[in-house]
Amino acid sequence: MTDVTDGVLHTLFHSDQGGHEQVVLCQDRASGLRAVIALHSTALGPALGGTRFHPYATEEDAVADALNLSRGMSYKNALAGLRHGGGKAVIIGDPRRIRTEELLLAYGRAVASLGGRYVTACDVGTYVEDMDVVARACPWTTGRSPEHGGAGDSSVLTAFGVFQGMRAGARERWGEPSLAGRTVGVAGVGKVGRHLVEHLLADGARVVVTDVRAEAVAEVTGRHPGVRAVAGADELVRLPGLDVYAPCALGGALDDTTVRDLTASLVCGAANNQLAHPGVEKDLADRGILYAPDYVVNAGGVMQVADELDGFDFERCRAKAATIYDTTLEIFARAHSDGVPPAAAADRIAELRMAEAAVRA
Repeated sequence: MTDVTDGVLHTLFHSDQGGHEQVVLCQDRASGLRAVIALHSTALGPALGGTRFHPYATEEDAVADALNLSRGMSYKNALAGLRHGGGKAVIIGDPRRIRTEELLLAYGRAVASLGGRYVTACDVGTYVEDMDVVARACPWTTGRSPEHGGAGDSSVLTAFGVFQGMRAGARERWGEPSLAGRTVGVAGVGKVGRHLVEHLLADGARVVVTDVRAEAVAEVTGRHPGVRAVAGADELVRLPGLDVYAPCALGGALDDTTVRDLTASLVCGAANNQLAHPGVEKDLADRGILYAPDYVVNAGGVMQVADELDGFDFERCRAKAATIYDTTLEIFARAHSDGVPPAAAADRIAELRMAEAAVRA
């Protein structure tokens, strides 16, 4: 075996990121598809989670990301009250270079081979148009366009849910469920972040943004002249007077350096797997920074794609996403009663729900 394979197997079978029910490595040489599908748990129902399309440095990085993301989906779906377990898929490669109809159809066939144990959707690097193609080869596909029987872009309700979580954080931190007069830094103004900015402005917040893509920043500041931009996330986290930090790009945003330098007293954002390693949640708490667990507040999108399976209704979904406010407050209360950081409290609630479902099965 190669060192890469040894590392992947160790991650799967021996690390904290392991414990998955099934991991499938997919390859279709004709189309160039290389993908990983990871099913963490189906205790609550078929695994549900998006498809990330990303140019990973190594195959091991891709597997590790799929394992981490699928585990997070189990917890997210449990706390969202969905009848779904957690799964995630990653396609290896630069979507700007290798995305083709043939590749997406090959990916759809790979998902279909699982017979409904995994339901896929959009994630970073994939879009509604991609899911329309995948659905031609796989009936277990959500996040499709309305023209093809789907609900369309889930980023709208993802952003709405993050905003509800942030309102709960504001109530916990400052006594009022409002961001009016607060300075909120949004790192990443892509599909979700740009919608979050609109909610914040409507609520009366001052907004500062950054993104690795200059065109994304230009779009937001052009549409909202009152929004300020800074050069990068490092500058944003150190910004004097920052009240809330909202990581809305890729994972690992909260590392040792960020926690040390962060000026905000509340963290609430859309990115998955924000904690770079175990222990960061305690470091945040030790600094007096309130953390709204990512997989709790960003569940609006998965609520939408799950609803699509039963015949999508936007208002029904929006009402469901609004409950993220109450769920986040419940987690803060559990953190107080148990004497643990909110991330640990959220994990405990999710694990209890999955364990109870496994016993009933």
